[in-house]
Parts: sequence; structure tokens; C-alpha cells
Amino acid sequence: MMKMEGGVFTFGAGGYGQLGHNSTSHEINPRKVFELMGSIVTQIACGRQHTSAFVPSSGRIYSFGLGGNGQLGTGSTSNRKSPFTVKGNWFPYTGQCPPDIDSEEYFCVKRIFSGGDQSFSHYSNRQNCGPPDDFRCPDPSKQIWTVNEALIQKWLSYPSGRLPVEIANEIDGTFSSSGCLNGSFLAVSNDDHYRTGTKFSGVDMNAARLLFHKLIQPDHPQISQQVAASLEKNLIPKLTSSLPDVEALRFYLTLPECPLMSDSNNFTTIAIPFGTALVNLEKAPLKVLENWWSVLEPPLFLKIVELFKEVVVHLLKLYKIGIPPSERRIFNNFLHTALKVLEILHRVNEKTGQIIQYDKFYIHEVQELIDIRNDYINWVQQQAYGMDVNHGLTELADIPVTICTYPFVFDAQAKTTLLQTDAVLQMQMAIDQAHRQNVSSLFLPVIESVNPCLILVVRRENIVGDAMEVLRKTKNIDYKKPLKVIFVGEDAVDAGGVRKEFFLLIMRELLDPKYGMFRYYEESRLIWFSDKTFEDSDLFHLIGVICGLAIYNFTIVDLHFPLALYKKLLKKKPSLDDLKELVPDVGRSMQQLLDYPEDDVEETFCLNFTITVENFGATEVKELVLNGADTAVNKQNRQEFVDAYVDYIFNKSVASLFDAFHAGFHKVCGGKVLQLFQPNELQAMVIGNTNYDWKELEKNTEYKGEYWAEHPTIKIFWEVFHELPLEKKKQFLLFLTGSDRIPILGMKSLKLVIQSTGGGEEYLPVSHTCFNLLDLPKYTEKETLRSKLIQAIDHNEGFSLI
Repeated sequence: MMKMEGGVFTFGAGGYGQLGHNSTSHEINPRKVFELMGSIVTQIACGRQHTSAFVPSSGRIYSFGLGGNGQLGTGSTSNRKSPFTVKGNWFPYTGQCPPDIDSEEYFCVKRIFSGGDQSFSHYSNRQNCGPPDDFRCPDPSKQIWTVNEALIQKWLSYPSGRLPVEIANEIDGTFSSSGCLNGSFLAVSNDDHYRTGTKFSGVDMNAARLLFHKLIQPDHPQISQQVAASLEKNLIPKLTSSLPDVEALRFYLTLPECPLMSDSNNFTTIAIPFGTALVNLEKAPLKVLENWWSVLEPPLFLKIVELFKEVVVHLLKLYKIGIPPSERRIFNNFLHTALKVLEILHRVNEKTGQIIQYDKFYIHEVQELIDIRNDYINWVQQQAYGMDVNHGLTELADIPVTICTYPFVFDAQAKTTLLQTDAVLQMQMAIDQAHRQNVSSLFLPVIESVNPCLILVVRRENIVGDAMEVLRKTKNIDYKKPLKVIFVGEDAVDAGGVRKEFFLLIMRELLDPKYGMFRYYEESRLIWFSDKTFEDSDLFHLIGVICGLAIYNFTIVDLHFPLALYKKLLKKKPSLDDLKELVPDVGRSMQQLLDYPEDDVEETFCLNFTITVENFGATEVKELVLNGADTAVNKQNRQEFVDAYVDYIFNKSVASLFDAFHAGFHKVCGGKVLQLFQPNELQAMVIGNTNYDWKELEKNTEYKGEYWAEHPTIKIFWEVFHELPLEKKKQFLLFLTGSDRIPILGMKSLKLVIQSTGGGEEYLPVSHTCFNLLDLPKYTEKETLRSKLIQAIDHNEGFSLI
């Protein structure tokens, strides 16, 4: 490295003396080469492990470092730890040959080169040979083209139409060279780009975006065409997996900002080949690129994510239309490439604690473009046959694409479909196993026949005890069978509706305050495990099993737990936000403690590392950490106090109870698919949601018998329904479907059926919860229909054959 005065500083590896400090030590900071002090060095050339320097005032070349192949030009193969004169008849440049020497025997150096284990010099032995190159003052005419404001204005100054040859060549030269693009868009403040390294790119991403958008304009299509052609035919095909330096990675950071990348016409010619080069990067350069991505502003990171999401959707649409067999392999590779890029970006996002929200990776169009159930089955088969997608793209081209390999693109609805598909497969396996056992029992009396379903026979007045008795004896494999519920003394056959009411009633019973299993928080109207319960952990295990069975059998249950429960089920830590949800006043106090700006935290809040809890009318102090009573909360440790408080409420105080619940839940519903859910998605899966769209409900309702959408009774039915208050509408859902909440898939998945009955207007509407079917008499008066409907939904428990 040279200063303008011509002094030389070297740093880095010095094992062969290539730093010129008369030693073989490495240098982590720039250090001046004292042997060259007093000389004005205008050229430096570096080989693999040797260095050359040129001093024009004397015309001499100096070399130092590894000399085993004669690359130092000193007449030997010895290493040199300090600058040594290269043998040769060199004379300084003065504008003419010295009068006292033969110019044919002495040489005027023009330029020196070093590379690998070789060195070269370009010289002249003629008079007036011209000055040697001076690297201290770069000649603008000899600099590479870079994308900058002046160059873009020059290109845009030509009217639309055929570009002049010299301009086309400039554009082609710039966008055919990774060096030109890597030298563009550099940060200029405080010479930031000189700090380029594994953590810092030295790129001004805003400048890249602005300049690219200024260059690629609809009214200059010839420029866009030339840029696209240069990228497609020259630049991207030459990209390699191994790079000489981190600076060569800048191109991977900036090119996604080019609008041409987001043009679907360029997906297969530019975006996907670019993605292929990115995925094929060796581990070290890819790690650097990931580091650079991790510090991008969220909108810039999102831009890259959105680009490859659009590529995936584009390819899936082509697949749906139909790809000729001869092209399937290459499109298979294309799709794997785009998904692999998203996988890398998703990994970066997760490691950095989310640059963007996790749902920004969701591709909502997936459900419309592929059959998720078949995709899951194909994925399971690939796993069974050991097809591994964690290798190169060449091998991936021969493996059918399964989107399940990249589950981060699935939204909550798609994940629900996956979980239901997995449950159906496991149910079928359990049924098949039961059938095989029953067939065997015909020939081998020692083998007991089994029911292909999990049967629960319960009495309404002892629903918890009866369910406990059956589930305590149930083997794990039986939990995977379809659930059938029988209420003693009732004739209804369980086609779904009886099961729905079972879950409703048993959860209402289990969560009743009389058991003291859960503490109710008045302000939030939520419950949490009570550390003062006398109930056996078997009951908490049962609640976990019930929740698991509900999901497994596609039934919504009414659980008033905070989001923290679902975080813990997915092995994620509850936070202060969860405390704010469960106990808002305490959560607000904790936030005030963290936000307090002054230094006198200890004097103002007077807290120590303890928590005061109620214990059957008395108060009890619990230490949050060892010697907590003697540890005051101050400005330095207040975050530790808040973390310990949250940990006590959600973890330590209820560890054994939650462990029992967790074991019961995962006994039924554990598995890979469940781990794909985010906590809020799992919550919506268990308890449904309240994103009501009553017009959508009406739109999706089907009619049977004499009814159709415009039948007079149907018209007044919907008039009455839409006039009902929200609570009555929710009661109607409970009356007809067994739950007042809607599935995670939304109103569109809730299919209601209304059929006519032969009775008169004195009869009430009747629901068949198993089928979401409503028997609606042919009422003619609006007020009669209103009265009968409200009367029916106010008395909605119990089953019988009607």
C-alpha cells in the first residue's frame, strides 16, 4: 500500500519475508518498509508470496519474499526478508537516454507485474520511451467504468432508438464485468468502502437502488435490453463459486436492486442463473454474504426475499399450466434454485432475530398452485427413501420438487392443511394396524381384537372422571385413531357433532374454578396454571391430551390461555410481552422499570429479586435468584430482574404442571409438522379465531330440499341473522357447528347447509352439528323466524335422534 509521498506500508502474512520488514512475522497493522524510506515508490506488484517495488528516480526494481522459483530476479532462489535490487541494466526515466551509455543495453522500466510465482517487467530501450506508470495518481482515462451519475446521464442523453456503437460498448463493458459492478455504488463518507471486510460491504445500497432505477427506464428500452443482454450472456455465466476477495461479493448484494431482476421476462435468463451462482458459492464467501445481508435495512432485505418469492410463484404457475417432459428437469432445477436462495435468506433472518417478520417469507399462492396434500405425501416418501436435498443443484434436478422441503414458505392455512394431512395419514395407519390385528385374531385366539377407533363412552354428569378412566388406559398408538364419543343415554351417532360438544363440555369442566387447577386473571380474562392446586398432575396430562386430540380430530376447543402457552409448547421462551398480556398491570410496571431514565432506580423502585405471591389468604415471598432478598434491583441489573420475574411466572412456578400438560399434548399431536407453526398460528389452530366475515358465511352456505338462495324463507333468515348482535351470531355458530369460533382456515372453510323441513311454523329450527346442517321450517313472517331462531340457539346442548 503506498501513500502519495511514495512510502510503502505492508501488512498481513509475512512468513516468507514478503512484507519486507527483515523478518518472517505477520503484521496485523500497516507498517512502513524502512528499507525503502527515502525512495519514491510509484508501483507495487504482489505475487503469491513475494512483492516487487519500482523506484523511477533510480529506475530500479526491488523484490522481497519467496524466491524458490527465481521470481525475485536476484540471481538466486533464496528468500529475501527485505527489499533487494533486481538484477538488470535499469536506468531512470529522464525523457531521453543518458548520453554516456548505449541505449540498446540499458532499459527504461515502464510497468512491473507479479503474480503466482512469477514476475515481469515491461520496458523500453529507445529514446523518449515515455514515462513509467505512476500508481499514486490514477489516470481517470485508465480507470474501469463504474455505474455512476455522470455515466448514466451520458447514456440517457441519447434519444430513444438504436444506441451508438460506442455507447453500447460502454454499457456492455460495464455490465459484462463483475469488477465494474463491484467498483460501483461504493460508500463515500469517511472512505467507508476501504473498510470492506467480512462484516462490512462498503456499499451504499441506497445509491445502488437510485442509480439502477434511473438507468432502467421504460422510455429507454434499448439501454435496458443492452444491460439485460450483457448480464445474461457475459457476466452471470462467468461467475465462479470461489472468489479472490470479499470485494468481489458486492455484486451479489447490489444486483437484486436492478429492476430488470424483478421483470418476469428475465426470471429464467437473469434472476435464476444469478440465484444459481449465489447458491453455488463456497462456504466462506457465502458466509460473508450472509453477514452483509444480516445488517441490511429491512426494506432492502425484503426486496431480495420478494424477488425470489416472485420467481417461485412464476415457476409454480408454469408448472400448473404444464411443462413439456423435455423441459421438466431444467424447471425442476430452476424451482430448487429459487427456493434454496429463500432458504439461505430465511436462515439469515432467523439467526439475526428477524430482520423482517417471519410471515414475509410466506407464499400465499402456494395453496392455489399446488396440491399440498400430495406434496406432503411425496415429501414423506422422499424422506422414507433417503432422498436428501442438502446437496448441489445438479443432483437436485433429478429429485421431484416438494415445497414441504422448504416449509418456511407455508402460511398458517397451508400448515393447517399439512397438519390435517399428517393426521389423516396417521389415522389411516392406526386403522390399518387395527384391521391387521383383528384379522390375525381370527386365526390366533391369543391375539385380542381391537376397535379401529378411539371410543370414549362418557356420562354428562361425570364427563371428567369417565374420560380420565378411558384415557389413562389408552395406549399411545390408540391416540392416533379417529375419535368417537358416546354420551350415555343419548342415541346420536358421532359423525363429528357429538365430538365437538364433548370437547366443549369437558374443557368447560376442567377449567372450572372449583378444581383450582388454574388461576383466573380478571383484567385480562385469561387463565394460567395455578401453583397452589391440590389436583393430581394426571388432570393436567389429561388437558394436554384433550387439546392434542382436538387438533388431531380437527375440532376447536375453548381455551383462555395466553400466547405464552403456545410458545412453550413450541419450545420458545415467554417474554415481557406475554406478562403484559396475562397480567397487564404488572407488565406495565415492569416496562416502566426498564424505561426509567434516571440512575436512582434502586431508591425510586425499592425492589429486590423477590416476588410476593398469595398462599391461601397469606402472602409469601419467593426469591427469584439465589440470595434474591439481599440483591437490590438497580439500573444495571433491572433487565435481569424482569427476565427472572417472567421466568418465575411462566416456568419455574408451574414447571411440573406444565410438563404434564406438555407430555399429554405431544403424546397425541407431536411431530415435525407441528414445529412448523408459529405460536400465534398454533393458538388459532387450537381455539380458532374471531375473524368473522358473516357475508362470506352467507355466500358459502348451501341449500337443500325446496330451498335456494332466493327462497322467501332464506331471504328473511339472512335478514334476521345479519340484524342479530355479535353475541347471538356467535351463539348461532355454537348451536350449528359446536363452536362459536371459526377455523384457522377462515369463514370460507366453514360450509353451512340449510334444508327445508315438513313441519309448520310452530316448530323450532334444529341443528345437526355433525354436518353443520340446519333444519329450517318454512317460516313466512320475519318476527316468527327471529323468535324461533333465538329460542333454538338459547338451548343448544344435548343430542338425540330427531
